[in-house]
Amino acid sequence: MPDWSYHVLFKPWLKKLSTKASREFIHKNMNRIASLPGGSGFIHFLGREEISDRLHTSINGLPFSGPVGLAGKMDPQLSGTKAFSQLGFGFIEIGPVTLEEERRPLYPKRTLANRTIAFPARGESIGLQKTLDHLVRDNISQPLLFHLKGSQEEIMHLADQLQPYEGFYSISYQQMKNELHPTDLMLLNEYKPLYVRVPSHLVEDVQLEDELKWLSGIILEEQAGEDTVINKENHKHSLKKYPGLHKITVGGIREPADAIELLDEGADLLLLSSEYIDTGPGLPKRIYEALIDEKGERGIPDTGWNWYFLFGLSILLGGLLALMFSLTSVILPYDEHFLGMTREELLLFNERMIWFMKHDRMTLAGTMISGGFIYMMLAGFGVRHGLRWARQAIDFAAITGFAGILFFIGYGYFDWLHLVFWLVLLPMYMTGAIQSRGLKETPSSPNRKNSRAWKLGVYGQFCLVVLGFAFVLGGIIISVIGVSSVFIPTDIQYLCMPPDMIQAFNERLIPVVAHDRAGFGSALISVGSLVLMAALWGFHEGKRWLWWMYLIGGIPAFAAGIFVHIMIGYTTFIHLLPAYIALGLYGSGLILSFSYLTKR
Repeated sequence: MPDWSYHVLFKPWLKKLSTKASREFIHKNMNRIASLPGGSGFIHFLGREEISDRLHTSINGLPFSGPVGLAGKMDPQLSGTKAFSQLGFGFIEIGPVTLEEERRPLYPKRTLANRTIAFPARGESIGLQKTLDHLVRDNISQPLLFHLKGSQEEIMHLADQLQPYEGFYSISYQQMKNELHPTDLMLLNEYKPLYVRVPSHLVEDVQLEDELKWLSGIILEEQAGEDTVINKENHKHSLKKYPGLHKITVGGIREPADAIELLDEGADLLLLSSEYIDTGPGLPKRIYEALIDEKGERGIPDTGWNWYFLFGLSILLGGLLALMFSLTSVILPYDEHFLGMTREELLLFNERMIWFMKHDRMTLAGTMISGGFIYMMLAGFGVRHGLRWARQAIDFAAITGFAGILFFIGYGYFDWLHLVFWLVLLPMYMTGAIQSRGLKETPSSPNRKNSRAWKLGVYGQFCLVVLGFAFVLGGIIISVIGVSSVFIPTDIQYLCMPPDMIQAFNERLIPVVAHDRAGFGSALISVGSLVLMAALWGFHEGKRWLWWMYLIGGIPAFAAGIFVHIMIGYTTFIHLLPAYIALGLYGSGLILSFSYLTKR
């Protein structure tokens, strides 16, 4: 559930539900997706929550892929923990963990004044046994922060039962003082690293003397009922105390700038709290991208991007050649040879058949030109800088395009020009793929604020993601039509001739049309996947090249696709409606994302 779906689709109507109903609805359904075969891969495909190895760290002997975690109060029922483990968190808090389930829990309430959620002081708990059941079932790979709560005997029992799971323990300052003896602290510290929880605004009243040698760190909790700014300032002031301890802050982070401030002030790890609900599930990813931006770029070895660039350039030139043919003769000599008839004979039979073939071939040409340009941009601005997502987008689209050759073979007409083109492109692609196989860089971003440009960019991203999905779906439908019925009702209406009559005239004519349709369909799938993956994975503030890629890359496909219909008089509204919708998404995406993507 990335930001483009959360803010546009889910959040507006989830706010109309109670906090418990909306929370459990979204968590349980996310968990169901994560639990399906391939579900984790699907979540990664939509959100790309990978964390750069430059952010990996080790604290108390525990490996953390990133410094951002999720506070336990966000998922006290553990109904979405498996899904959250896929959303870019370096660690996850579990709890409060109590021995028995809280029979009458107090649920959080929405505080509209400052866009936060007011959590009850007592907190929700599902009890030890259900907690253990979830841990066994969810098999979370990140370190877990267990918030233990109860009497002295209960805390020690909880610690013993949770010992097999990698992570660390935390207890409240009041319980440490009132319930536990120094020997208990020593034993807990032997189980796992032990942290004490203290409200940031009360840190001046905390006295840690004899306990210090048994503590690994301190957790600075947020002040209930206060907004992000107050909690962040409380944390910044409290981080200066107890310099020998590792420190984790809870809350006070609404945007990446807040996280960077706290880390600069000395926080080792950060737990996202209620602000995460308002800002959206993309917040951890945005924080990591900002941290990578703070570190600056590192040297990238030769990536083979130039071969990918030549691959795209060849496709663009091939598209220009196809465009030239579609504007002139349309029917080529090898087409005449396969049909056993000349272009003039086909014109005498039905001149609209030539125009119809022009319509298919020109739309294919425009799609090839657009796709070639997008390949070149992804190679020059993505692969060249070591970005793994750009390489994977090119690989998927290229392999899909090469596989489209099977459509031609399956319908009985395979022209030699496609084979030559296929053989020219394959070595370029293979060389680029081999030379760039070690890429592992993740994106960086200068985005720090939840600005208006960022929010509009989320809506623009949504439009471009939907456009990419629509292209892929449209390509699949066109390919299926190309290898089955070939014509749709509006085609037959335009040709003024049923397929039976065409088949009776020349039994090889329909296979030629099917060949064109299948070729356009496979090209649309390939280019649509580029549009989709670039929108899903490459949408970051200040990436001017991405905005220009969409603007310039979209013009040939839309111009050829719409112009040819007007030129041949095939302007049936229902036939062109998908093109009009796609054009609307394209324009809306460019307008809404302009400030975000072109911001210097």
